[in-house]
Amino acid sequence: MTLIRLLKIVAAVARNRLDNLIDLERSPFWLRCFLILLPWRYFIRNDAPRGERIRLSLEALGPIFIKFGQILSTRRDLLPDDISDELSRLQDDVPPFPAEEAIGIIESSLGNDVDTLFARFDREPLASASVAQVHTARLHSGDEVVVKVIRPGIDRVIRKDIGLMYLFARLLITLSKDARRLRPVEVVADYERTIFDELDLLREAANCSQLRRNFLASPLLFVPQVHWDYCRTKVMVIERIYGVPVSDIATLKAQNVDMKKLAERGVEIFFTQVFRDRFFHADMHPGNIFIDTTNPAEPRYIGIDCGIIGTLEPEDQHYLASNLLAFFRRDYRKVAQLHVDSGWVPRDTPVGELEAAIRTVCEPIFEKPLKDISFGQLLVRLFQVARRFNMQVQPQLVLLEKTLLNVEGLGRQLYPDLDLWTTAQPYLEKWMKDQVSPIGIACNLKEQGADWLLSAPVMAQKVMSTVRTLVDQQQAFHHQQVRAEKRQQKQRRFGLLLLLAGVAVVAASGSLFVEKELLDQSMLGILAAALGGWLIVR
Repeated sequence: MTLIRLLKIVAAVARNRLDNLIDLERSPFWLRCFLILLPWRYFIRNDAPRGERIRLSLEALGPIFIKFGQILSTRRDLLPDDISDELSRLQDDVPPFPAEEAIGIIESSLGNDVDTLFARFDREPLASASVAQVHTARLHSGDEVVVKVIRPGIDRVIRKDIGLMYLFARLLITLSKDARRLRPVEVVADYERTIFDELDLLREAANCSQLRRNFLASPLLFVPQVHWDYCRTKVMVIERIYGVPVSDIATLKAQNVDMKKLAERGVEIFFTQVFRDRFFHADMHPGNIFIDTTNPAEPRYIGIDCGIIGTLEPEDQHYLASNLLAFFRRDYRKVAQLHVDSGWVPRDTPVGELEAAIRTVCEPIFEKPLKDISFGQLLVRLFQVARRFNMQVQPQLVLLEKTLLNVEGLGRQLYPDLDLWTTAQPYLEKWMKDQVSPIGIACNLKEQGADWLLSAPVMAQKVMSTVRTLVDQQQAFHHQQVRAEKRQQKQRRFGLLLLLAGVAVVAASGSLFVEKELLDQSMLGILAAALGGWLIVR
């Protein structure tokens, strides 16, 4: 099976002439010979742009490679823009698997037949994707729900395909120095974590529940309710939502939705998730977003599919807010210093050089009107510059970058004149002021006070343990010093005895000359006296 899969991959490479992406002039001699001998070079021609050829190859290899391409398209800190743009066009459109298989998974997971579990179960799937498909149903309580079911056998398919991806990643590292800069093995490992997380629907249900709780009383975002009694690793049941797909702009306009407010609210939702909750939906492509148009003047977002969620540490949060505000003010020195102070680049990085590199990238961007500046692209350029100074972009920041690009692109689709900077700057400034205001400090103390009190006994024990360790170490050092002094005294006494004995031997030898030879005792005496003197002064 793996051999057949490998042959399909080779066929896709040949058909789309991906071998042409390797620079022959910069390749080692043996690789040039290998590429020249490839048979399809002489009868297959493909002059399409490289991004398009890569996209078509991934589409030919099926859903797992398509999903890999989708995730790869978010790594704009690694890939050229033309390839990233083309990969972002990949569509996760997979034929549904039979309803009988879905029912079998539901019944084995929930321990009962679907007719008992649900008042109604629709065998025709509502949607189908590479990892799972969705059916509609009604609970006995009358609630309309959707049932998400993991595709049967998908874990085995994923493991085989990821094994091949690792093989190609290691091959790329061997073949090309340029490929090493893209860190292909790390990218595949990142994808492996992401896709296997998506196979655990309990994790997605927990993410969905948390996001719903964060926005429960908010007019900005609605997240459907999870029905926990019906959730297992391979099955998830959540409230069914009704809304207009965010990509259906014609319908939104026909229903007189305030498009400017809708776009601005999307930005506000993003910043609320990042700077209030540090917990954000990281898969906000148009297929996962709907709009509640009940009140067109106050449109509300509906978010689904929480399989990929990003979280930020407080340090990440402060780093982002401070950097973005410094960018707003064109204070590149502060941006560079923040990178060094936060540890994102090595401590010995010359701040002046980093400042100059950031200025070179940002000044052309700021020459544009504010509404034409891409917030997400600026973050991408920042990461690209910082990488030259050995910055390792953290996974949570990659997810943040991807989400921001999605939010920005979506906002400008809804309202082309959206000025993301004007929308974001007051929010960021208010957040920073709140953090250092007396009320903000008091809130932080209140939140952390209970943790401090609970951890106080443990901390006291640690302090006492540390003090005891230091005392023990000091006592051991003192005893060691005493023992060393005693050894030195013994050495001096022994040295004195050797010195005296040596002098005595030399003196005796001097009075015992035989006519033709000097006795060996005189040499031994001299050596003994020298050794004794050394031991005394040592």
